[in-house]
Amino acid sequence: MPSQPSGRERREFYRITVLLPICIRHETDDTVGECTEKSVNLSGGGVGVTVTESYTPGEVLSLTLLLPEQVPFTSSIEVLRLDPLPVPGGAYRLHARFVRMTTQNRELLIRYIVRFQRDHLQEHYSV
Repeated sequence: MPSQPSGRERREFYRITVLLPICIRHETDDTVGECTEKSVNLSGGGVGVTVTESYTPGEVLSLTLLLPEQVPFTSSIEVLRLDPLPVPGGAYRLHARFVRMTTQNRELLIRYIVRFQRDHLQEHYSV
């Protein structure tokens, strides 16, 4: 019986963890919120981030990231799950996938991830 691929092998996109300004709001919320710098687990398919607001699986939210040089990246995300974290104040780990993303936005995000990966490898493994 062939073995099942691990989660990492099943991923369609390379994943990075990076510190970026991020703003998450309900899709119907038109207010412009301030982005807060957070550690973001990011790929061309989705995002993982710590949040203090509780969301419902299946809920669609608006996500804005400020990429280097203050390039704004905005997309809709669908909440896949919300894991409570064992910290005071009611924090959660939000796992979401990008939905209705334009080809242009996906290419922008993937270019950023590849550039980050290349810079990281050069910094840590160059001779």
